[in-house]
Amino acid sequence: MQKELIKDSSNGWVVYRRLMQYVKGDWPMFSLALFGFVLYAATQTAAAKWLENFINAVEANNFSERGWLALSIILIFAVRGAGTLLGNYGFSYVARSLVNRLRCQMFDHLLVLPCSFYQQHSSAELLSRLTYNVEQVTGAATDALKTIVREGLTVVGLFGYMLYLNWKLTLLFVLVAPLVGAVVALASKRLRRLSHGIQSSVGDISTAASEAIKGYQVVRIFGGADAERERFVKVSERNRRQFMKMVVTQSISTPIVQMLVASVVALLTYIAMSPSLLESMQTGAFIAFISAASFMAKPIRQLTEVNSTIQKGLAAAESFFSLFDEKPEVDRGTVKLAHAKGKVEFRDVSFIYPRSEEPALKHISFVIQPGETVALVGRSGSGKSTMASLLPRFFDVEQGQILLDDRPLSDYWLSSLRSQIGLVNQHVVLFEGTIAENIAYGALANASEADIRAAADAAMVSEFADRLPAGLNTIIGENGFLLSGGQRQRIAIARAILKDAPLLILDEATSALDTESERFIQTALERVIQDRTTLIIAHRLSTIERADRILVMEHGQVVEQGSHAELLAKGGSYAALYNMQFSDM
Repeated sequence: MQKELIKDSSNGWVVYRRLMQYVKGDWPMFSLALFGFVLYAATQTAAAKWLENFINAVEANNFSERGWLALSIILIFAVRGAGTLLGNYGFSYVARSLVNRLRCQMFDHLLVLPCSFYQQHSSAELLSRLTYNVEQVTGAATDALKTIVREGLTVVGLFGYMLYLNWKLTLLFVLVAPLVGAVVALASKRLRRLSHGIQSSVGDISTAASEAIKGYQVVRIFGGADAERERFVKVSERNRRQFMKMVVTQSISTPIVQMLVASVVALLTYIAMSPSLLESMQTGAFIAFISAASFMAKPIRQLTEVNSTIQKGLAAAESFFSLFDEKPEVDRGTVKLAHAKGKVEFRDVSFIYPRSEEPALKHISFVIQPGETVALVGRSGSGKSTMASLLPRFFDVEQGQILLDDRPLSDYWLSSLRSQIGLVNQHVVLFEGTIAENIAYGALANASEADIRAAADAAMVSEFADRLPAGLNTIIGENGFLLSGGQRQRIAIARAILKDAPLLILDEATSALDTESERFIQTALERVIQDRTTLIIAHRLSTIERADRILVMEHGQVVEQGSHAELLAKGGSYAALYNMQFSDM
C-alpha cells in the first residue's frame, strides 16, 4: 500500500493536496499568515527601492528628502516586524491544527482497524508514527511552509522589481531556472527515499528498546544484555547511516544551487557594468538592480535548504495516509441486539489466519444452548483461543457460519454484538488509573460504587484492595505493574462480572492465580456463569470439571466431546490429558 502511494505521488503534489484537505477549517488563519508574509516580502522589495531613491537623492544633492527617507526606514522595519508576527503565528497555528487532526485521525483509525492489522505491525512501529513521524509533518507544515511562502514571495517581489528596472538582464535568471529545478528534483527523490528509511529505522529502534525494557527480567536472567545491546546498536547505526546520507545529499545539492545563482549574479554584475548599459541606467537604479539580485541569493538558498525538511514531511505524510487507507473492520450488520438469549452455533467453520497457510480450524460444528457452560481443552495450538476470538468477530470466518440466537454474527452490528459478550483473557490488559476505574472500564464507567464493590467482592478483588491505602481507588500504574499477576487477573474477572453480559468467554481466566485464589475465584465464577452461556478455555483441567460439556481439540478439530465423567470413561484424548496432569499428584 505504502509503495503504491509513493509511486503515485513521486512529485509530492498528490500528498500535498491531500494534506491541504486537513487545513480547510483554518483558512482564515492561513490567509492572515499569508498576508503577513506578503507584507514581509514587500519590505524586501521596498528596501531595494529605498536604496535606489537614497542614491539618486545623494547624487542629485537633493538633501531635502532626508526626512522621509529616514522615516521610511522605520516604516519598512515596522511593517516587516508586523508581517513576521502575523506570518509566524498564523502558520504555527495552522500547522499545529494540522498535526492535531492527523494524530487524532490516526488514533481514531487505529481503534477500528481489524485484528489482522495488529498482527502485521508492532506497537512500537505504530507509536513511532504517532510521535516521530508526526513531528516530521510538523516541520514541513511550520518551518518549511513558512520558508516557502516567506522566501518565495520575497523572490517573486525582487524578481518583479528587477524586471521593472531592466527586463533583459533579469531574463538571465530564467535561463538558470531549469538547472536549479533539475538539481532540486534529483535531490528530492533521494531525500524522500532516505526519509522513509529513517522513519523505518526509528520504528526498529522503538521496537528493540520496547522489547528490551518490557522484558528486562528475562534479559537479565538469561544473559541477553549483550544480544539486546548488539541488536539496538545495529538498528541505531542504520538510523545514523540513513541520516548521514541525507546530510550528504542536502550538503551537495544546496551548494550547487547556490553556485548557479552566484554565477548568474556574477554574470549580471559583469554585464551591468558595461559602459553602454551604465549610460542607459541611473546610478540608483543600477545599484538597486545589483542589490536586488544579491538579496535574492539568501531566499533562494533557504528555499533549497528547506527541501530536506519538505521531503521528510512528505515521507511522514505518506506513512500516515498509507495507514488511513487501511480498511477498518467490516460491519455490514443491520440488526441491533438488545439482549441475547445465548444460543451459539458453529456450523462447519474453517479458518486460516492472514499470511498463514495452515488452517487454525477445520470444519468445526457444535451448538451451545442458552445458559450452557462449554469448555475447550487441548494442547497449545489446537485452535481453542481462535474459536474464542471468532465469537466477538475479532476475525471473520470465510468458510462456514457462526450463529447467535439462530442468526449469523454478520447480521448484528459489531458494537451491539460485543456488548453481549464478557471476556477475560489470559493476558490481562489494565490501564493507567485506579482499580475501580479498571473494573468500571469503557461503557461501564457510569456504574455505581455499590455495583463496582459487588463485582470486586465477587472476584476477590476486595481481599487485597482493602489492604491498600486507597482501597479500590488505588492507582495501579501502567498495565497494573504495581500488582501481582493473580491480582491483575482478578480485576479482569471483576470487569466481566460487572458487565453482566449474557455470553461469557473465559480464556485461561485463572491461569495466573495461586491455588488458594483459584479456589475462591472458581466459587465466584460458578455463581457468575449461572443462567448465561459460557465458553471456557483452560489448560488446567481441574477448573472445568463441572462444565456441562467439554470439547477436546486437536489440530483445529473437535475430536471428542462430552461431560468430564463421560470423557474419562471413554479413555481417549481427554483421559490422556487428565492422567498426564494428575499422574504426579
